[in-house]
Amino acid sequence: MATASVLKRFSWTPDTLEIKWHDGERAEFASLWLRDNCAADRDPVSGQRLVDIADVPAAPRLASVALADGALTVSWEGEARAANFDLGWLAAHAAGRQRRRPELSVRRWLAGAQLEPRRDFAFRALVDLERDVAVRLRWLTRLAQDGVAFVSGVASEEGAILAAAALIGQVAETNYGTVFDVRSVAAPENLAYSDLGLGLHTDNPYRNPVPGFQALHVLVASPDGGDSLFADGFALAEHLRETDPESFERLARTPVPFLYRSKDAELYSETPLIRLSAAGEVQAVHYNNRSIAPLAMPAAELKGFYAAYRRFALLLREPRFQMRTTLRDGDLVVFDNQRTLHGRTAFSSARFPRHLQGCYLTRDSVFSRLALLRRQLPEEAGR
Repeated sequence: MATASVLKRFSWTPDTLEIKWHDGERAEFASLWLRDNCAADRDPVSGQRLVDIADVPAAPRLASVALADGALTVSWEGEARAANFDLGWLAAHAAGRQRRRPELSVRRWLAGAQLEPRRDFAFRALVDLERDVAVRLRWLTRLAQDGVAFVSGVASEEGAILAAAALIGQVAETNYGTVFDVRSVAAPENLAYSDLGLGLHTDNPYRNPVPGFQALHVLVASPDGGDSLFADGFALAEHLRETDPESFERLARTPVPFLYRSKDAELYSETPLIRLSAAGEVQAVHYNNRSIAPLAMPAAELKGFYAAYRRFALLLREPRFQMRTTLRDGDLVVFDNQRTLHGRTAFSSARFPRHLQGCYLTRDSVFSRLALLRRQLPEEAGR
């Protein structure tokens, strides 16, 4: 934590504390914010709040502020107790000064055809991720930033994907099982289990929540066909916003029904193809033409939606936006299933068997692993 040397001077009114730091920056802290963040109102072990906002005075007024031992001691009118705020803590939590977690700094890559997995993305051997936690932290950070990352040297054995996935996050079991096999079968319930090429898509938009990350492990690669395709859905959505804002807005505000039926499952959910955050940033892309159910909207609105839907679909078909690669036996790819679209070219399993295994990982568990590793290796935080 910072000491008093970071503080140049401070002043206060009943409503606001103002600090000027030695680097010339200023920070303002509302009296209500300070009162809501009293350390005494948190459990000393868990750090969780012991009071609700309804227990905090609606308009607390500062009565005094004093500097001592690298902290500001604050008291409020009508309250006997005071609270100590470490200057380093205040500096870290001042509006505009918070250090953004590196994994939240998205790096978009629109021109996928110009990119190559081993050169432009995180691509490490499994043994390196197992032995070196710093390597694992950097790999996970790139996965979060880029939306896709690769691992080599995973044993070409069924179930080996689980040992690799355990380094990344928590595997989620679905109706497809903990691990699912991607290979051709007779009368497939899902077209992924056929020889057909698959256009760019995200998985399971008919599920709530939609799987956060997906891992695919190559057990047997086809020497003829079956190439993997990837595209950055965030970059494509922003490209649509820039080139056709009307279509973008329509896709972002129209809930789309997705449906999956099999003999042992019926899954249904409604979500826009492009989901925005409260700040208007692209937060997720859900695109799967194979599982869109009939839209229930007035005929007058259908024309505009289908025009926007078609516009986005044509963008996904443009080769310049697609990174195409041939994964080898023992390679594993992990990607953000709410951002990175994936697909494949057609192949002939009668000529060359092709077998992948896959699993889904919960989104929060991947980011939790990142946070825990960064806590373990604080010196890596700025890399």
